[in-house]
Order: sequence, then C-alpha cells, then structure tokens
Amino acid sequence: MSAPELPEIFGNYVLGEAFVEVTAPAAVSWLPQTAGWAWLGVALGLLLLRLGWRRLRRWYRDRYRREARARLRALGAEPDERWLAELNRLLKLTALAGYSREQVARLCGRDWVRFLNACCPQAPFSAAQCELLSSGVYLRAVPEREQAGALLQASLDWVAQHEAPADA
Repeated sequence: MSAPELPEIFGNYVLGEAFVEVTAPAAVSWLPQTAGWAWLGVALGLLLLRLGWRRLRRWYRDRYRREARARLRALGAEPDERWLAELNRLLKLTALAGYSREQVARLCGRDWVRFLNACCPQAPFSAAQCELLSSGVYLRAVPEREQAGALLQASLDWVAQHEAPADA
C-alpha cells in the first residue's frame, strides 16, 4: 500500500518555485585586518619579552637571598655557644654575595653592624641586637631564646630588605 498522490497545490502557497532561501553572510574574521594591529602585537610581544627577561634576571640575581633565608631558617632559634658565630658567618656570606669584597671583608664589631643597618632603608637590628652581634661572638655569649628569635627575625628582615648595588 502506498500513500495517495498529493495535489499540486499543497501546503504553503508562498513556498512555491520562486522561493529563494536567504543565505547567511560569511563569518567575520577575528584576525586584525590592518598593519597597525600587527605592529601593536609585535610591540606588545617585545614588551612582554623584556619584562620576562628582567624578571628572570632579578630572580637569578637574588638567588643568594633565597639560599641565605633557607640557611638562617635551618639555623633555628635554639642558641648555644656557637649560634652567634654561625649567625654572623651566614650574614657575612650573604653580604659578600650582595656587595663587593672590599666593602664587606674587613668589617667586624660595631662597624659590621653599622654596615648591616646602613644597607636597609629601615635599620632591622635594635641597639641591644647590635651589641650582641658586635661583641657577643668574642665574648662567647649565649643569647636567651627570645633574644635569639628576635635576632634571627631581624637577620631574615635584613636579607630580604638590604639594597644591593645595581652593578652587583
């Protein structure tokens, strides 16, 4: 059984043979069409490369700070008779990495602590800590636990805040 024949005039009369379907226009390209956008893209790319390069150089230049912080944290705030000497040694190594040997190597005592405080915009070491750092090593002083914690924190602040010369 088959379906009956449909009449010639069936359905919508407007959809006859003269009907032309509307076609959608071509998609608009998202790519820039003028040379100005290409130049702007190149300029932005170069700017991003420069910023990335400067950031990489700064990260590489500050590697001594990361190592100094790790060593200071490993030293801890459990003082014994060698604790002050070890703290001073770590500070001296850090200063030698950030400054020239001529500036740092000859410093000891009060001159050493004055140098440390002068390297920061705001002095991290208090007067009592300065005295402990400058003469405590020679007297083999053992700081109390609270003093050691505060001195260790001031040392960490110095490592983070000291302003190394631009040519270093």
